[in-house]
Amino acid sequence: MTSAPTPTDSNRPVIVVTGANGLVGSHVCAALAERGASVRAIVRTAGTAPQGTDIEERVGEFTDPAFAAETVAGADAVVTTVHPMGSSRDVQEQIGVVGTTTIAQAAADAGVDRLVHISTAAVYERSPQTGDVDESGALVSDDDNDYSVTKRDTDAALAEVDGITRILLRPPAILGAGESSVWNTLRPSAVREHESQRHAVADQSFAWVHVTDLAALAADVAVGQVASSDDPATGPVSGACTPLNVAAAPARVQDYHSTVAGAVGVEPVWDDDAVWTGSIVADRAHAWGWTPTTTLDDALAELRAGLTS
Repeated sequence: MTSAPTPTDSNRPVIVVTGANGLVGSHVCAALAERGASVRAIVRTAGTAPQGTDIEERVGEFTDPAFAAETVAGADAVVTTVHPMGSSRDVQEQIGVVGTTTIAQAAADAGVDRLVHISTAAVYERSPQTGDVDESGALVSDDDNDYSVTKRDTDAALAEVDGITRILLRPPAILGAGESSVWNTLRPSAVREHESQRHAVADQSFAWVHVTDLAALAADVAVGQVASSDDPATGPVSGACTPLNVAAAPARVQDYHSTVAGAVGVEPVWDDDAVWTGSIVADRAHAWGWTPTTTLDDALAELRAGLTS
């Protein structure tokens, strides 16, 4: 994607970002600021939002309708990044499903043009017999894990919010350095500490994207650099809800797991089970103008360096 001209103060877009202190949220804030946007960064704890002259910290609960309405007033777009992964299903439903819908409805009521939601490719069924998965792929059933089901339900709830253009970005594993990073910090810690976490199937697909590439797309869509369309193949459909897969080049679990195990000083255990070997198809994102810039080698080198430093 080519960079848009830096806006003047009179036409600077105002973008609200929930979870601004998280791995994805902080990168989205930075990408928006680079594009000349004025960012309202929502956090729960004062002093935790990213720093920047174009970033204004807003402290509160976006699940509160009054706070949500106040925060989105006069905004051009909202980017939602929060989901309490690892919490109970009730908590994930309350914050992920109900809370995200609350701020989405507030944005629609306030006349905000776009809502960009960071969903996940985990909403797709990826059993061993499933092949490549595009945006029309079958979704998980109710008996799947709490995270996948509640993210699926969040997407479904957002699809029912009328009066605003909604874009559901669906990344797979998000690589990138950070204390809260699942794939660069939390999973490697589990592999180091627990033998059970050292097991993997080498040939299983490892669908991934780097956080900087995901944030760049989210920012481009939020500021309108990706124009609306009447066809989801070429852009977000105005007034509708458009899912969009966001994945980099295909990889295998062996690539990731070997890197982690070697960096934390343990031996990987290779199992022989039936697994998904397809890919997350991101042709639609490419047609929208997105091209990831971080290679797998670079992402794994960053991962290795972070674990061995």
